[in-house]
Amino acid sequence: MKVIYSLCSALFFTLGSCDSSTKAYKNGDIIFQISLSAQSKAIQLATQSQYSHCGIIYQKGNEYFVFEAVQPVKLTPLKEWIARGENHHYVIKRLKNAQSILSPKVLVSMQKEGEKLRGKKYDIYFGWDDQRIYCSELIWKIYKRGANIEIGKLQRLKDFDLDNEVVREKLKERYGKTIPLNEKVISPASIFDDSQLIEVERN
Repeated sequence: MKVIYSLCSALFFTLGSCDSSTKAYKNGDIIFQISLSAQSKAIQLATQSQYSHCGIIYQKGNEYFVFEAVQPVKLTPLKEWIARGENHHYVIKRLKNAQSILSPKVLVSMQKEGEKLRGKKYDIYFGWDDQRIYCSELIWKIYKRGANIEIGKLQRLKDFDLDNEVVREKLKERYGKTIPLNEKVISPASIFDDSQLIEVERN
């Protein structure tokens, strides 16, 4: 346990030393893209947002990665992550006053919470337990559990726009006739629109 904590600390103190005057990304930045996955269009329509996938930027040495919930939850090189999205388009957002709020201690705590979820399978059913994890759920839980900050508004599945045929077909494919309309959900759109975040870069 001490070894893991030391590794986490080393990683996050390195992150904290990034020169804020450069274009360098910062640990904890949240990156959004338009996924090319089979479910992306349904997510966009249901949440009324163009963004359907998101992750947290981490730095390791001189390289940047995105901690994301795909199959499985893992670190993906940032360049590879960007190349995977539609037209290589992305938006990066950062917590306001992140430099003072996300202290080295808090960043280590966030990293430790993330490590608990690494390797988990992707959750195509968008359940709220930790057995499987989806992208925005990963971000929400890391910030909540590691920094005691709630990013985005928790909703229920029934709160989304479920009328479009594309959305209905995807729901039928996933759930059959029993759709868990009261399931707690956090969407990429809700995180993207959170007023606690400021945009720092887009491409």
